[in-house]
Amino acid sequence: MAAGKQKIYSAYRALLLAARNNVAPEDTAKIRKALDLAVSAYGEKITLTGEPLIIHALSVARIVAGEMGLGLTSIISALLHDSFDSLPCTQKELERDFGGKVVEILGGFSRVSGIESMQSSYQSENFRKLLLSLADDVRVILIKLVERMEYMRNLDNAPEKDRIPLASETYFLYAPLAHRLGFYNIKSELEDLAVKYLEPELYTGIECKLKQTTASRNKLIRDFSAPLKSKLEKLGLKFTIKSRTKSIHSIMLKMKKQGVEFEEVYDLFAVRIIIDSEPHNEKSDCWRAYSLVTDLYQPNPSRLRDWISVPKSNGYESLHTTVVGPRGKWVEVQIRSSRMDEIAEKGLAAHFKYKGIKGEGGLDTWLARMRDILESPEKEENAFIDQVKSGLYTDEVFVFTPKGDLRQLPAGATVLDFAFDIHTAVGSSCVGGKVNGRNVTIRYVLQNGDHVAIIRSKNQKPKQDWLSFVVTNKAKTKIKQVLNEERTKAAAEGKEILMRRMKNWKITYNDTVIQTLLNHYDLKYAMDLYFLIANEKIELLEIKELLLKGSRDEEAVLPVNTSEAKEIKELQPSQFSDYLIIQDKVEGLDYRMSKCCNPVFGDSIFGFVTISEGIKIHRTSCPNAQNMMARYPYRLIAARWSRSSNMPSFIATVKISGVEDIGIVNKIADVISEEKAVMRSFNYNMNEGLFEGTLYIMVPNNNILQLIIRRIKSIKGILKASRADS
Repeated sequence: MAAGKQKIYSAYRALLLAARNNVAPEDTAKIRKALDLAVSAYGEKITLTGEPLIIHALSVARIVAGEMGLGLTSIISALLHDSFDSLPCTQKELERDFGGKVVEILGGFSRVSGIESMQSSYQSENFRKLLLSLADDVRVILIKLVERMEYMRNLDNAPEKDRIPLASETYFLYAPLAHRLGFYNIKSELEDLAVKYLEPELYTGIECKLKQTTASRNKLIRDFSAPLKSKLEKLGLKFTIKSRTKSIHSIMLKMKKQGVEFEEVYDLFAVRIIIDSEPHNEKSDCWRAYSLVTDLYQPNPSRLRDWISVPKSNGYESLHTTVVGPRGKWVEVQIRSSRMDEIAEKGLAAHFKYKGIKGEGGLDTWLARMRDILESPEKEENAFIDQVKSGLYTDEVFVFTPKGDLRQLPAGATVLDFAFDIHTAVGSSCVGGKVNGRNVTIRYVLQNGDHVAIIRSKNQKPKQDWLSFVVTNKAKTKIKQVLNEERTKAAAEGKEILMRRMKNWKITYNDTVIQTLLNHYDLKYAMDLYFLIANEKIELLEIKELLLKGSRDEEAVLPVNTSEAKEIKELQPSQFSDYLIIQDKVEGLDYRMSKCCNPVFGDSIFGFVTISEGIKIHRTSCPNAQNMMARYPYRLIAARWSRSSNMPSFIATVKISGVEDIGIVNKIADVISEEKAVMRSFNYNMNEGLFEGTLYIMVPNNNILQLIIRRIKSIKGILKASRADS
C-alpha cells in the first residue's frame, strides 16, 4: 500500500493516545475494526493535498479526539467520513457493529460531499449544503471543520491554482462556523492559515516580527504575572495563569482597522487566569480575581466585557478587561473557571460534558436560527449569503419582555425585530414600542437590558421601507411574504387594466408586446410592469403611444440579465483550468490592471472575469478580493507574472506622513529617480507642522516599490510610508 503499513500504524497509535481520556479501553477494538474498514474502502486514494486518504482520515480522527475532546461515535465517523459510498459492508452491518448514530453521521457526509468550491459554482450553495447537515447531527459539521483544518495544514502540497479558492472558502465559511460553535482555537488557526495564502506578504511580515519580539514579550508576561500569583495565593484561590499571543489574523485586523504598523498594536498578547472553582462559587471567584487585578493594575473601563452574567449564544463565558501593565504596556486579561475554559477551548463537545450545569439553550437558539434561514423563501445568491453571514458574525443583545422573559436578538435589532420575534401578527401590526417606560419608534435599536413592550394598531400593515432597517431573518421573511402577497394582488389588477385598454386600442396582447414594454422601462419581470401600472407609476397613454409607434431601439430587445447569464455559463467549464500569464502582449486576451488595488509586477495576483471589461487583474490582498472570491468563485482565473524582462511599468500609490521640512519633497523625488522609477504626482496637505501626502509612482516591479518605501521611511522627518490599495 502506498501509505505504508508503518505510517498507518504510527498514525493509529497517535489516535489511540489522543482518545485515551474519551474512550473506554474495551472500545478500542471498535476503533481498530473501523480502521480495517477504512483501509479497505480508501485503498490507495489520495487527497487534494497529495496525502494518502487513510492517513488523512486518521489525522482527522486524532484531532476530533484530542483537540475537540469528542468520543467513540465521532472518532469512528471521522475515520470513515470519506468512505460511506465505498464501504465493503452494508448499512445494516455498519449499524450492527458501530450503532445507528455512525450511520446517520456518515449519511450526512454523503449529502455534503460536494461542498468544496472547486466542485460548486455558487458559494451560497456551499452554505446551504453545509448548514443542512446541522438538521441531522451537529457532529457532521464538527468533523467537517476538522477535515478542513487538516487540509489547510497541508495546503502547501495542494496545486497552486486550488490554494486561494480553498483559503477564501475557509475564511468566509469554516472559520465563522467554528467561532459560532465556540471552537476559538480552531477558528483562530483556520483564519491564520487562510490569511497565509490570501495575504502572504502581510502574514510573513507579522510572523517575522512576532518571532523577533518573543523574548521581550515573555519578560513582560513574567513581570506582569509575578505579583498576581502572590495576591491570588493569599486569597486562597486555586488557579493557573496562562498567556497567549494574539493570532496573526487578529493582529492584521487591528493594523488595518486602526491604520497602524505592527509596533503600534498595543495589546499583542493576553493573560488568562483560570480558577479551579466549584460550580456555585464560579461567578464570585471570578469577580474576586477581577477585583484583585484592577487593584494591581489600572484598567480601561471601556474594555470590560462581562460574558459571565450573560454568556454568549455559543456558551462562551469569561470576564475580559484591559489594564496598563509593566513599562506602560497594555495587557488583556481573561478571567474564567476551569469549566468555562474547557467550554471555550472545546466548544460544543464540552457542553455535552457539562449538560445539566448550564445547559445548551443558547446554542439551540443559534441552530434554530440557522434552520430558519434554510427554510426561508429567499433564493437570491447574494441575499442568502448576507442572511447567513448575519447569523454567523453578529453578536447579541439581550432584552426583556413586559413579563420579564429574556429574549436574545442579533446586535442592531430594532423594536420591530423584537415584535416579529414575539409573533408574526405582533410584528405586522406594530406601530411603536415602550422601552424602559419611554415611547419609541419601530426603528429604535435595542440595547442590552432594555425592557420592551410593543404598541399595536389594527390599521397597521408591513411596508417596503421596513426591510431597510430590520436585521433578523424572521422579520425580513415575514415582511416580504406580506408585501409579495399585496404586490401579486396589485399586479393582477394592473394586468387586467392593461389587457382591457389594449383591446380598446385594437392591439393584440402577446409576449412580444410585453417584452417590448419591459425593455423600454428597463424592467426584469412582467409582474413589475403590471404592478407599476396598477399604482399609476406608468402612464397608460405613454404605453399607447409607444405601442402604436411600433418602433424601438434594437439594442434592448434582449434583456441584460439573459446575456450576462450566458456569458457566465460559458466561463464555468474553464474555471481554474489554466494560468493567465501576465506579460507584455497576450494576443486575443483582453485584460487590464484593476484600479482598486493597482497590482505591480511581483505581487500575488489573480484574474477576475467581468461582464463588460474583460479580465481584471487584482492583488490577492485587494480590499475587494475576498468578497469576489466568496461570491463569484466561478469567475476567478489563477494568474502569475511571466519572467519577461520587458515588463511595462505599473502605477503604485504610496501614503506618506511626516514633519514639515524644507526640501523634504526634493529628497523623496531623489529617492524615486535613483531607483529608476518615475513620479507621476505627489499631493499633500500641511497642518500644524505635519504633512500627509499621496504619492503616485511608476515602478517596474514590487521589489523596487518596497525598496523605494524603505528608503523614503529612512528620510529624516518621515514618520510613516506605506503602500495604499489605490
